Amino acid sequence: MPESAIMPRQDNAQDFPLKPRRFKVFTQRDLDRIPQLQQLPESVRFEMKVVSSVLPFRVNEYVIDELIDWSRVPHDPIYQLTFPQRGMLKAEHYERMAQALRDDRDKKAVNELAQELRAELNPHPAGQMELNMPQDSHGNRLDGLQHKYRETVLFFPSQGQTCHSYCTFCFRWAQFVGDKSLRIASSEAAGLHDYLKHHPEVTDLLMTGGDPMVMKTKHLRAYLEPLLQPEFDHIQTVRIGTKALTFWPHRFVSDADADELLDLLERLVKAGKHVAVMAHYNHWRELTTEVAFDAIRRIRATGAQIRSQGPLLAHINDNADDWARLWKTQVKLGIIPYYMFVERDTGAKAYFEVPLAKAWTIYRDAIQQVSGLGRTARGPSMSAGPGKVEVQGVTEIHGEKVFVLRFVQGRNPDWVQRPFFAKYDEHATWLGALKPAFGDDRFFFEDEFQSLQLVNGVAIR
Repeated sequence: MPESAIMPRQDNAQDFPLKPRRFKVFTQRDLDRIPQLQQLPESVRFEMKVVSSVLPFRVNEYVIDELIDWSRVPHDPIYQLTFPQRGMLKAEHYERMAQALRDDRDKKAVNELAQELRAELNPHPAGQMELNMPQDSHGNRLDGLQHKYRETVLFFPSQGQTCHSYCTFCFRWAQFVGDKSLRIASSEAAGLHDYLKHHPEVTDLLMTGGDPMVMKTKHLRAYLEPLLQPEFDHIQTVRIGTKALTFWPHRFVSDADADELLDLLERLVKAGKHVAVMAHYNHWRELTTEVAFDAIRRIRATGAQIRSQGPLLAHINDNADDWARLWKTQVKLGIIPYYMFVERDTGAKAYFEVPLAKAWTIYRDAIQQVSGLGRTARGPSMSAGPGKVEVQGVTEIHGEKVFVLRFVQGRNPDWVQRPFFAKYDEHATWLGALKPAFGDDRFFFEDEFQSLQLVNGVAIR
């Protein structure tokens, strides 16, 4: 596709609104009803049924019709992003589920097997359940909140614990498999607001999920509108994590309450809040439709900023040119490149993971192709238990080849920006696989981090 094809439209788009599009979604039980899949071998469709019996699957018609190039399947990046592939399960797990389906076992037996397999996929990485869940003033755990870093609270609104489509790599896949014991969610706006009132050190609220943009605006307003009151002046930034700009940009353009949503964002901005739409992008192809351009333009017109983030993924974007093109396009559209993440150690990680050494090379080669405005993208960054750890490079010190690492965010703010070193390992894909350099037994933060896990399994602030 020529680069001119990704330019935003130049006409006055608000005078020519796009026709509303019906939202039509497909899940596992609908696989046989997706017309484009009928061109694929029956064996491939069976593999999809096997994998989607363990990992969640959901895709909508807009993605199928307008983002996937079906002539390039199975190598099309958006196809890999949304449709199950056999390699997403370990061979042993795949065979066990495949046999259960071949034997036509009842639904209960299949679900029990699925739960057993999911338990082996590290459904909640980086201590999410053990270390991130705060307590109220009575010592009760606040479900639906996470408070990992001093300045930032994450909130999981129960109405937003799904997505317009599911990413096959998603580290929050456990939210979508119907197991309440794995789910993080809350419908208690009062609990969120009470917690924020009692924590003046918090400056940033991140609405996350799932995808908060699947909610009706009236629900989003119930969580965010109270922040306009003086007692929440310490909440300077409202972030909303979303993939809607890729999977359903109509949310901001032609949905019934799209204008109401944009009005909410604008009122937050005019009240002095920094509103950041944390947009998840994985490939420049997601920025090729007219409705996507219109959605971006309309959000920016409210005064809200759009920041982009996404992981480096085998089969989807593991080359520098795609990242450079993505960042260049985003800067052109007024989006701020924010993070290149490393695929987390959960779910289908083995299918998507890229060695840290290769990830750093891709990042370096991509960042060299963009101007300074595109070099706001940090990475490759691991959202690990202790914090966000960035691979800054590979070098040799006193004859030892090492990774140069630093915290860009940490459970202890004192860790942030402190460089440290790990032995070079061309196969390592995650922080936990790295060993300290120069003969050290432990990284500088390890003792303190482990001590957090000794107080009733909850990090004390």
